[in-house]
Amino acid sequence: MGCWMLSYIVAVLALTLIYGILNGMHGSASIVATVISSRALGPRQALGLAAFGLFAGPFVLGIAVASTLGSELITQEATSATVVIAGLSGAIVWSAFTLWLRLPSSISQALVGALVGAVWAGYGSDAIISTGLTKTLLGLFLSPILGLIAGYWLVRLSYWGSASATPHINRWFKRGQVLAAALMAISFGANDGQKLIGVVMLGLIATGYLDAFAVPAWVVIFCAGAIGFGAVVGGWRLIHTLGGKFYKIRPIHGFGAQVASGTVILVASLLGAPVSGSQVITSAIIGAGGAERVRKVRWSVVQIIALGWIMTIPIAAVVGAVAYRLIEGVLS
Repeated sequence: MGCWMLSYIVAVLALTLIYGILNGMHGSASIVATVISSRALGPRQALGLAAFGLFAGPFVLGIAVASTLGSELITQEATSATVVIAGLSGAIVWSAFTLWLRLPSSISQALVGALVGAVWAGYGSDAIISTGLTKTLLGLFLSPILGLIAGYWLVRLSYWGSASATPHINRWFKRGQVLAAALMAISFGANDGQKLIGVVMLGLIATGYLDAFAVPAWVVIFCAGAIGFGAVVGGWRLIHTLGGKFYKIRPIHGFGAQVASGTVILVASLLGAPVSGSQVITSAIIGAGGAERVRKVRWSVVQIIALGWIMTIPIAAVVGAVAYRLIEGVLS
C-alpha cells in the first residue's frame, strides 16, 4: 500500500472518529434529556445507559443503513477518498457549530448534505444516485413527523389509561422510561452507528483497501466505540435545551416521547432508512408536550430548532463542496 493511500485511510478514520464522538454527544443528549429532567435516573446513570446502548446498537440490527449510505447514494466512479474526507469535514464543521449553539440539529443530515455537496463539486449531479438520495431524504424528513405524531398519541393514550390512577403511577412511568431509554439508545446506535460504518466503508473502498462492500468486524467495533465514547463525554449543553426549554417534562411525557422515538428509529433501521435520531427524539418530545396542552410547548424554541434543521443540508452541502475544492487544490 502506497504512502498516499495509507494517509487517506488514516485521515478517513480520524475524521470518522471525530464525527462519531460528535454523533455520540448529540445522541446521548437526546436520549437522556427527558430521563434526567423527569428524575427517572441521575445524570451519570443516564449517560452510562446511553453509552452502552449506543455502543451495542451497531452490533444488534445488521448493516442495512450502512449499505444505503455506502453503496446506494453515490456512484462507484465518484467514490473517492477526497469526497469522503470532504464530506466528513463538512459534517463535522456544521455539527460542532450547532453543538456550540445548543441546537439539536441533525448530524445525519449534515453528513448526507456534505457528501452530496462534495460529489456535486467533484463529479457533477449525475454522480448522485437519485433513488438512494430519495430514500435517504424521505427517511430524514418523514421520521420527525412520525415521531411527533407517535409522541402525541402515546401520551394521549397514557392519560386515558391512567385517568383514575393515583400519583403513584409516576413511579411506573419512571420505570418504563428507563426501559424505553434503553430501547431508544440501542435503536439510535444501530441507525447512527451504521452511518459511520457506511462512510468508513466508502473510504476503504475508495482507497483500494477493500474491493467490495463487505464490512470487517474491526470497522463495526471502531464505529461503535467512537459513538459510545461520545456518549460518555456527553452533550451537556443540548441536555439543557431538550430537557428544560420546551416545557416542564414529567414522567408521562418522557415515557411517551422515548417509546415513540425508539420505535420510529428501530423500524427505520430495520428498513435501511437513515434517519436523524436527534430530530425524531426532539419532535417526539414536542408531540408529548402538545398532547397535554398545545400552549404548554415553548414554540419560539421549536421555531429556532426547526430553522436549524432546514438549514442543515444546504449549508453542509456548501461546506462539503468548499472542502472538496480546498483538498483538491492542495493535492493537485
